[in-house]
Amino acid sequence: MHEFGRALRTRFRLEPGVDFLNHGSFGAAPLEVLDAAARWRDQMEANPDRFLRQVLPDALRDAAGELARFLHAEADDLVFVENATSAVNAVLRSLDFRPGDEILINSQSYGAVRQAVRYICERTGARAIEPHVQIPVTAAPLPSISARTRLVIVDHISSPTGLIWPVQDIVAAARQHGAMVLVDGAHAPGQLELDLPALGADWYTGNCHKWLFAPRGCAFLWSRTDRRSLVHPLPISHGYGAGFSAEFDWPGTRDFSPWLAAPAGVRFLQELGPTAVRRYCHELAIAAAEKIARAWAQPLAGPITLHGSMMAIRLPDAWQQAGATRDTARRLQSEFMDRQRIAVAIMAIEGALWARISAQVYNSAEDYDRLLEAGRR
Repeated sequence: MHEFGRALRTRFRLEPGVDFLNHGSFGAAPLEVLDAAARWRDQMEANPDRFLRQVLPDALRDAAGELARFLHAEADDLVFVENATSAVNAVLRSLDFRPGDEILINSQSYGAVRQAVRYICERTGARAIEPHVQIPVTAAPLPSISARTRLVIVDHISSPTGLIWPVQDIVAAARQHGAMVLVDGAHAPGQLELDLPALGADWYTGNCHKWLFAPRGCAFLWSRTDRRSLVHPLPISHGYGAGFSAEFDWPGTRDFSPWLAAPAGVRFLQELGPTAVRRYCHELAIAAAEKIARAWAQPLAGPITLHGSMMAIRLPDAWQQAGATRDTARRLQSEFMDRQRIAVAIMAIEGALWARISAQVYNSAEDYDRLLEAGRR
């Protein structure tokens, strides 16, 4: 039985004196996973020609296979990408949208996804449909899908709030209208138990550098087998036309070590026990968020039953006077870091500023105390 919290912090390269409450944005890889990536880089640098030509192809497929098994998927249906944003762009730019087609997102969709959809719509005549999601939410929302909906893009876990969307219900509704579904699971792998084929989506992308402990620059795109031929990577390279994995596995010369180290991240999670990790992080996030919300006399972004290891709390009124803009949120986030030594995500939602906290295995209850006090100013 592993002891979580401060006892595990020594297995990460985290700066002393900082309360890290924002694992959800950029993650943090354990030392042993960073070491695994370094070993792959050392092997590559010792003989780049042999490594990239002879070692990499099988090693990359082996790594994809190990990750796929963890996600209950087939290795041939899973490829590595740099991040979830890259995967969303790959799907969007591969499909043939026409005037009148609708791409359904929502007001809580990730900003980069919204911009990618905007880019596609400006060039194809398709329309972005973005229904408003009221925050705080009272129940898991279901989007309104129409006969014109060509593609639904839904977060598995909403980035601004940590809300878990009812993906299987949304996929079922999309099927009734003949729409395809791309799940943006940027925060989900490791935070939730996943069986990718069972969700029923056409495509699923997830980051591995968050709750799967991989180095940054490691994410995946999973495709339903009969949809693989529809999607191509953003850089068209030597593998074009040779199949899903052949096209994505070689986007050009790059540092492949984050992808090759993904199994080390999975093994780190498995060593700790995925169920125990999810329980610990969920209970810690809930306890901290509820304690802060009571102290600030402010609402949570939604019921605790709709969240995993991330939750958002509205900042007290004294913080709202500067206005809830993206720039204001960034400045406030920097202020918390520089003055308070607190790494926390500040979000501008619904005309207000919210603090989104994350819980990871290296966090403990006292990590959230300084944020509680700092927010009371």
